[in-house]
Amino acid sequence: MDTGNTAFVLLSAALVMLMTPGLAFFYGGMVRVKSVLNMLMMSFICLAVVTVLWVLYGFSMAFSTDAFGGLVGNLDWYGFRDIGVNELWDGYSVPIVAFAIFQLMFAIITPALISGAVADRVKFVSWTIFVALWVTIVYFPVAHWVWAADGWLFKEGVIDFAGGTAVHINAGIAALALVLVVGKRVGFQRDPMRPHNLPFVMLGCALLWFGWFGFNAGSWLGADGVTARAAINTQVCTAAAILGWMALEKIRDGHFTTLGAASGAVAGLVAITPACGAISPLGSIALGLVAGAVCAWAVGLKYKFGYDDSLDVVGVHLVGGIIGSIAPGLLATGHIQSDAEGLFYGGGTDQLVKQLTGVGAVLAYSFVATFVIAFLLQKTIGFRVSEDDEVGGIDQVEHAETAYDFVSLGGSVGRPGANAGASTTAPTNETKVDA
Repeated sequence: MDTGNTAFVLLSAALVMLMTPGLAFFYGGMVRVKSVLNMLMMSFICLAVVTVLWVLYGFSMAFSTDAFGGLVGNLDWYGFRDIGVNELWDGYSVPIVAFAIFQLMFAIITPALISGAVADRVKFVSWTIFVALWVTIVYFPVAHWVWAADGWLFKEGVIDFAGGTAVHINAGIAALALVLVVGKRVGFQRDPMRPHNLPFVMLGCALLWFGWFGFNAGSWLGADGVTARAAINTQVCTAAAILGWMALEKIRDGHFTTLGAASGAVAGLVAITPACGAISPLGSIALGLVAGAVCAWAVGLKYKFGYDDSLDVVGVHLVGGIIGSIAPGLLATGHIQSDAEGLFYGGGTDQLVKQLTGVGAVLAYSFVATFVIAFLLQKTIGFRVSEDDEVGGIDQVEHAETAYDFVSLGGSVGRPGANAGASTTAPTNETKVDA
């Protein structure tokens, strides 16, 4: 055991954990006033549900000995059974339990990413059940495919340094499947649905950026030159993506926005995730510029094709994840990842084909499985709140709370002067709609 590497992995796990509350703020600022608490809770419940399932069987499904052709692990480690506190993760100098808590944070944030696509309109109980089913049926097996030494995509040589396929493509395509089942928000493409708190968005972006150094650099499970390259590439690609997004925004719309800057940063973070250990800083600049501009263009596809991806999970995470996952086949210049037989180097046609195989496999499986899970929930317990509840405000309906107490300030959440001094416990329909 290397105590320095172990400490670094544990610190990285804490950084990745911070990303889920950061995502909650990022998404929470982008929704309307009447939905912000629900948006925060959709991320926070992932911390609770996925943590418990990870200990019970998730870690074993993802990383114990393969049970069926590289598709899923067996249950030998259920409840962290037979894992000694000093037992090392195979091939590394850190304990299995340190690796397990680090990977837990990836499992938590992946379903949380999906939540932004269905903001404003789903039942909290249904969402919670969906998270439990989705990580069990989709995330745990896909993590095994990509990162377990006997996972089929890993053995094929697919490179995913920190989660381009298992996290971002997985969440992005699941988000698309989910919105197709759940349907559009009331007023989509008709009513204004502007972000209610852009400072929240910038705060969330900053927390995500900060935590992403643990997400990417920590995935090497040690502190050395590869770790440092992953860290510098994370910074460089993110900065370039902001420039790429804002340049397209200026050309297309005539102005720069804070929402665009924050979204561009996240697009860059997504794109560099699978490639951060494989490409050079110059390659990271190129990747960031492309990812920022292409994702800025892609978020508009929902209006062209008519799917209501509320907070652009498809445009940023799916598209950015695909771009980043292809990058090792095009831009790789050095050490990528290790396995029992040695090291993978460089890019080229063969590696590009492998990357496309990984992308295609995760796209197909995650879309179909997510669609089935969501469809069954929709037909049994129901996934959406009623139209009246959605229009009135999902925070009041699902959580019996509101994010802001406007009445205590001497005003109301409706039009200036409307219902001034009214009790917050029984808002009028007019107040709720205007919120």
